[in-house]
Amino acid sequence: MSALSRGIISRLRLLSLNPATSSSSSSSTCTAIPATTSYSHFFRCFSSEALVDGAEIAEDRSRVIEAKPGVMTPQSKRTGVIAVKCGMSARWDKWGARVPITVLWVDDNIVSQVKTPEKEGISALQIGCGQKKAKHLTKPEVGHFRAQGVPLKRKLREFPVTEDALLPVGMSIGVRHFVPGQYVDVTGITRGKGFQGGMKRHGFRGMPASHGASKSHRSIGSTGQRDDAGRVFKGRKMPGRMGGKQRTVKNVWIYKIDPARNLIWVRGQLAILTGPRC
Repeated sequence: MSALSRGIISRLRLLSLNPATSSSSSSSTCTAIPATTSYSHFFRCFSSEALVDGAEIAEDRSRVIEAKPGVMTPQSKRTGVIAVKCGMSARWDKWGARVPITVLWVDDNIVSQVKTPEKEGISALQIGCGQKKAKHLTKPEVGHFRAQGVPLKRKLREFPVTEDALLPVGMSIGVRHFVPGQYVDVTGITRGKGFQGGMKRHGFRGMPASHGASKSHRSIGSTGQRDDAGRVFKGRKMPGRMGGKQRTVKNVWIYKIDPARNLIWVRGQLAILTGPRC
């Protein structure tokens, strides 16, 4: 006999021992077996009445996020955007100094989900960029976009924000989100260089280039000791896979914005991939 069958039979046996408590009732109250018996099971009578008022639930979860102008405080934290690195260029200022420029393209960023402390426990915005067909997405991803009522997006990222920086779902974010002269942090995936040696990966000088080094000119040299400790310590700089990791470049200065083409020009180089893969 299965556990489910044994549970149903035990419930029916208790109901047969206490016919007074098994009478039909339209109220959703809880009734207990009298103390004369040794059972301590509690029952809930079935009813069509709701235990919690649905209006209260709707009132708690129907928080409307509106895009309205406001004053940001020094403690305010706005959302970021997802951009594609197009390449590098150069400009010359009025003094004739050459300024290296990295061009970033903000590809159709919209707010795809709003997370509030009342529902998810955090205050954050989920941003989506680009376009993608439904056949190239998984069913949970397609269901997520359709539930939020936003177009299908190629890439999603979540940015923690403060309460005064929340934006409504479906709002478009362009390059006007930033201003020239602002400092930002840029995060991306560096270019993968595969398995590299110690000289390229860590900048080792290598072995002598002429006498005393037989076919070991680019070797890293000794990596450990003899009997004491007789092993290679963890964290030793050695040849291995180089690049292909997430890195953040801090305090990048915005040189110029181009709202017509959704381009952001920043000063300096960014060690991230070029193209839509980043």
